[in-house]
Amino acid sequence: MMTVVVSPAERNPDDPGPDTVPDPETAAAMFRDAALAAETERITDDAMAADAVTADPAMAEPTAPEPDEDLYTIDELASLTGVPSRTIRFYQSKGTLTAPERKGRVAYYRAEHVERLKVIAELQDRGLRLDAIRDALQQIENGGDSLQEWLGMGDELQAPWSDDRPVVLTEDELLERIGHRKPMIAELVRIGMIERQGHSRPATYIVSSPGMLGIGLTLEAAGVDSATAYEASQLMRRPMGKMTDELVAFFAQHAGQGFGGGGDPQSIARSYESLRPEGLRAVQLIFAQEMERSLREFVERGGAMPQARKGRPPEHRSKPSSKRPERKR
Repeated sequence: MMTVVVSPAERNPDDPGPDTVPDPETAAAMFRDAALAAETERITDDAMAADAVTADPAMAEPTAPEPDEDLYTIDELASLTGVPSRTIRFYQSKGTLTAPERKGRVAYYRAEHVERLKVIAELQDRGLRLDAIRDALQQIENGGDSLQEWLGMGDELQAPWSDDRPVVLTEDELLERIGHRKPMIAELVRIGMIERQGHSRPATYIVSSPGMLGIGLTLEAAGVDSATAYEASQLMRRPMGKMTDELVAFFAQHAGQGFGGGGDPQSIARSYESLRPEGLRAVQLIFAQEMERSLREFVERGGAMPQARKGRPPEHRSKPSSKRPERKR
């Protein structure tokens, strides 16, 4: 440590020096004078700062957003987008909508919140659930493919796999298809293959699947009635519906890892597109192979040999009795 020695000639006359200790009254007065000087300096600095803010509004800290900042309260956001305030809060709780900016006790939303709500509405119109929307938007924000690319892939995936679509037929048009057998209309309505539309005259009918109606008519000509054919179609539809659900989940799980190339929207859409012709061929081949196996095992079990009919037992008529009934007296 360096010690500086000051000669008595250089010492300030008002400075008592290190060897002089002021009395208590003098020390108290010195403390009050120092505190008063500090407070005066602080007030002066605050006044100068206030003058600077008044002279330059840009330096002022805003207490509320200016109208041209595109900031909205939750009620203003709800009015602008048509999304109720309660729904906006629900989106935030699910992580689908980012949190607002808070200024004091008021939350303000920006233009990006307006755009995000528009995107959420568009994706919900396409049938996406909120958790799927949240995950998709987060992936896009993290540098993934653009939203339009994913939406384009979704449109491609929802394209029809067949040209079999419901049609509305008049009664005369329906009779033309079923060979002018009017009693058959009631049977087709009963099993659910067609449905009458309203109570108008002449009657019109909705045919949910013209293709399946045609298959049923072909089978009927071969001895399979419409009710049996329809029940057989339901036996096929139930397991095939489960199969397609499992296949879609399986391919989605392997997207980018064995399905859909690198996992980008174009590659995934291309893989699904290849399933249209090849998947239908596979279903036809697998169905044929499994029918061959089932029929072979059926024959080996003796199923092709004459067997007693199952169901209602035949009625046996009793022989007429030779004994005459007694007359009542």
